[in-house]
Amino acid sequence: MKQDPYQIKTTLKTSKGEHAYWSLEKLEASGHPVKHLPFSIRILLENALRNFDDFAITKEHLDTLINWSPEASDKDIPFKPARVLMQDFTGVPAVVDIASLRSEAHRKGKDASTINPLIPVDLVIDHSVQVDYFGTNYSYQKNVEKEYERNSERYKFLKWAQKTFDNFSVVPPGMGICHQVNLEYLAQGVIERDGLVFPDSLVGTDSHTPMVNGIGVVGWGVGGIEAEAAILGQPIYFIMPEVVGLKLTGKLPAGTTATDMVLTITELLRRNSVVGKFVEVFGPGLDHLSVPDRATIANMSPEFGCTITYFPIDDRTLDYMGKTNRSADQIKLVEEYCKANMLWRKDEDLINYSSVVELDLGTVEATVSGPKRPQDKILVRDFKPKFGELLQSVHGREYIPIDKREEVARFVEEGGGQTEDQSGTKAPSDTEIKTKIKNGLKTVSVSLHNDKFELYDGSIVIAAITSCTNTSNPSVMIGAGLVARKARELGVDVKPWVKTSLAPGSKVVTDYLEKAELLEDLEALKFHTVGYGCTSCIGNSGPLPRHIAQAVEENDLVVASVLSGNRNFEARVHPQVKMNYLMSPMLVVVYAIAGRVDVDLYNEPIGYDPNLAPVFMKDIWPTDEEIAEVAKKVLSPDDYQKSYGEIFEGNDIWKELQSGEGEIYPWDESSTYIKEAPFFKDISTEVPTAKDILNARVLLKLGDSITTDHISPAGSFRPDSAAGKYLNGRGVERPDFNSYGSRRGNDEVMVRGTFANVRIKNQLSKQEGGFTTYIPSGEEMSVFEASEKYMSACVPLVVLAGKEYGSGSSRDWAAKGTTLLGIKAVIAESYERIHRSNLVGMGVLPLQFLPGETAESLGLTGKEEFSIVGIESGLTPGQKFEVIVTSDSQEKKIQVLSRLDSQVENAYYKHGGILNYVLRDFLKD
Repeated sequence: MKQDPYQIKTTLKTSKGEHAYWSLEKLEASGHPVKHLPFSIRILLENALRNFDDFAITKEHLDTLINWSPEASDKDIPFKPARVLMQDFTGVPAVVDIASLRSEAHRKGKDASTINPLIPVDLVIDHSVQVDYFGTNYSYQKNVEKEYERNSERYKFLKWAQKTFDNFSVVPPGMGICHQVNLEYLAQGVIERDGLVFPDSLVGTDSHTPMVNGIGVVGWGVGGIEAEAAILGQPIYFIMPEVVGLKLTGKLPAGTTATDMVLTITELLRRNSVVGKFVEVFGPGLDHLSVPDRATIANMSPEFGCTITYFPIDDRTLDYMGKTNRSADQIKLVEEYCKANMLWRKDEDLINYSSVVELDLGTVEATVSGPKRPQDKILVRDFKPKFGELLQSVHGREYIPIDKREEVARFVEEGGGQTEDQSGTKAPSDTEIKTKIKNGLKTVSVSLHNDKFELYDGSIVIAAITSCTNTSNPSVMIGAGLVARKARELGVDVKPWVKTSLAPGSKVVTDYLEKAELLEDLEALKFHTVGYGCTSCIGNSGPLPRHIAQAVEENDLVVASVLSGNRNFEARVHPQVKMNYLMSPMLVVVYAIAGRVDVDLYNEPIGYDPNLAPVFMKDIWPTDEEIAEVAKKVLSPDDYQKSYGEIFEGNDIWKELQSGEGEIYPWDESSTYIKEAPFFKDISTEVPTAKDILNARVLLKLGDSITTDHISPAGSFRPDSAAGKYLNGRGVERPDFNSYGSRRGNDEVMVRGTFANVRIKNQLSKQEGGFTTYIPSGEEMSVFEASEKYMSACVPLVVLAGKEYGSGSSRDWAAKGTTLLGIKAVIAESYERIHRSNLVGMGVLPLQFLPGETAESLGLTGKEEFSIVGIESGLTPGQKFEVIVTSDSQEKKIQVLSRLDSQVENAYYKHGGILNYVLRDFLKD
């Protein structure tokens, strides 16, 4: 039963009736200065007050939140979200785990049907569509058919879960991206449930869950492991955060976009180190930002490194809720509750922030980021010379700019010669061309059928309007359509080597682009809709056309992608594309027309019209007024009603899918997609004793910025990989391999792909990719093969790493695969928040070098034996452990810091993971 130690529970009279709520205003009146707390901390405080039970949430937790100070603290606080959001890549293994919990409970004679989500869960199938077909009016239909062909077994499993579990709904494929669906439909701002009214809140199994912060909802990304615990009634515990105030002033200059703004903010906040902190936005500049603009910023929170980027509810929020077809009653409830409970945006000057970072929006310029990290900001005006620097410094190639390469290609095809076009420009001779090719960029002649062109370092081979980051924002999507229209009117087109795609985050986008007659303009430039889901920004770009792929592979070309996404880590967008740049949808269209990234958009033409007159970016760039005029005409709540009124229905293929019956899932041993999780089988009812880790070997020695993309299986895989060999052995042909993401429900596939990224650099291997040295024999082999040898010899394993270990997406398999490889501990210089938590959740001990110390400074080569002692003596948060390092009979001792940050994390670790903890609790009761 919920308790009320401060006697602040009261009644709110609203237009929808009377509702009980926990009043922060009454808490303020009793002498606690709530008005000085950031809004995000107020929401966490209300959450703890409402869920206080003096067991999982204690009086100490309440005191910690009430007495939040800008310095924060090292005390842990609880959070019980109102709901959970999942996407299918991370959602399938979570559902597999819950189904596996049921199976184990059933084997132990318990009523397994009582294991259900205790709070609402929405799973949106959005991560499985791939861009196999593009540039045609049948692309969408073909991709959908291919998606079902590859994933029908997974989808049948999810339909079973939807029928069987309480509080569990599934949004079928082809309806949108989970974060955009959340922003436009699922998020309510304020929730009315069981006679109570309280702030909407959530966690999501995708790191970009904070996008919903833009509509005033506190939510962030967690690993599937944490999400499953929340689903099963466990609070999520984390250290009381600092809250950095991001003060916005001024207004975006004409011609700049929300994407330019967010990439500027990404670099700014990374530079100011907000990792693991909350960011809260305030200041007069906020008055000029719509909810889609705010959501664009909040979406990139993982790229800043912060947990959330919160925007308090204000008039702009209510305006957006009306435009997206929330009911008038709901909007009124949001306004009345927030104003009554100190959650309405006002009195910002009274709030004490841990620190303040300021940005004058008037200083924002056209921006891209890349080629490997979202925070690597490049101003468009500096892009051309920066590309040359990167090509030389990263890829070791001399860069000599070749202006107007489009003309060069045309004149080479026509025989070259000193020809003048109508603008009076003299084309280079064949000799000049050959000299430049020899001394400058690598260039390859490519032909297929009637297409003949030059492909070179810096050529753009993928141009993708993708990701909820930008497709949720009508201003940049309408802007992209207008760019396409103007380009079409001037007779310029995208280059023939560019694979184009349009992947909206919801069907609303298609509706308003069609009404504006801009979809036909985008399609004229081959930006046809390829699907409604995450595509290129998660590696679902599909194959490059075979002649392009062959030219890149055989000639080791350094080609590029341009995408309106949020992630551009190595090998993420496409394994053959070494340079990846984030930018607005409008710039994606411009660069697709240019065909290369080494172009000065302000001074060089991006193409030539049929009369050989140059066309510049300024000729096709729409004004802010043009965009606003179109938006005013075509945006309507009716579109949201139409799309979301049928969101759970799915297409005919979905409706015809036959799923299993019964409370226990009928596991199929022959399945290569869905397999019962091994973590809970034959679990002991008693908690095992935590033991020291003795005589461990290093499986991988890694550097800085190892992301979960490096660790977790993602994208496609080769037949000669460990996962490929496994599938071949099960009779699966290469065309049916699908992706790692689609096989997340099968631990046998996923463990073989852990640490198998083609760009990972293990210092214990001479090869790039998922290789290591088996120390006892000195033999190089795959990481998986080495782990099998070590485990057969009962040798525990550790990983050594540098700074920011585990940054990137909230990939639960980065932790699950780690534990299945037999890795008992990771010793790193620092961790990203989600992955550290996930390691604990899977029973892996996260340890940290002491300040100023690294593997290199301590002389660790990775070939030693490691014994971590002191675990058996008892665990306390943040304690130091002694590590005995042995090499050639020489022994030295070092100290490391435990990153079990709270008592509850100590408990999870002792149980071998958070779900083991939950299951034992269920079996006991």
